[in-house]
Amino acid sequence: MVTSERKLLRWTKRDYYKMAEIGLFDGKHVELIEGEIVEMSPMGTLHWVCVTLTGDALRKVFDQGYFIATQLPLDLGESTEPEPDVAVIRGNVRDYRDAHPTTAALIVEVADTSLSYDRADKASLYAKAGIAEYWIVNLLDNQCEVHRQPVPMPDQPFGFGYASVTTLKATDTVSPLAAPHATIAVADLLP
Repeated sequence: MVTSERKLLRWTKRDYYKMAEIGLFDGKHVELIEGEIVEMSPMGTLHWVCVTLTGDALRKVFDQGYFIATQLPLDLGESTEPEPDVAVIRGNVRDYRDAHPTTAALIVEVADTSLSYDRADKASLYAKAGIAEYWIVNLLDNQCEVHRQPVPMPDQPFGFGYASVTTLKATDTVSPLAAPHATIAVADLLP
């Protein structure tokens, strides 16, 4: 009996951009995650409002030495380029004229239909990249989940996870690791 193993094709950023250039993804919101092209759900109104509110709240805290990127590519290696909902990037936006940022001080994903994906795959992906702090603004439960301390975790999708996960309610506040002097009300992130 002859058996054949299933072979999964992995894509590089170069492949990904070539496919985009010829229009393969027209009308679709996709991300390159560890060599796989992942189609993202369309953005609903609450999601859009939350992304805007979160960006606004973070701009008040990170006013010098950082900029806030919303739904823009982050270069996490040859086969990974997610587009986080919000990212706090060190430097000036003009510093990245020739290449996408390769790290962030803080990444925020807004989750409704994507909650389990953001908790598992995205958390593992960002931890693997050494992102020190990752927040999930959870629209289903009206809370913010703060992930810190990336560490190897073999049972996670990409072999890494966060040692510290804290769930904050709308009445709580949070201080970003990169701006410990600042306090952000979780309610300011929520629609």
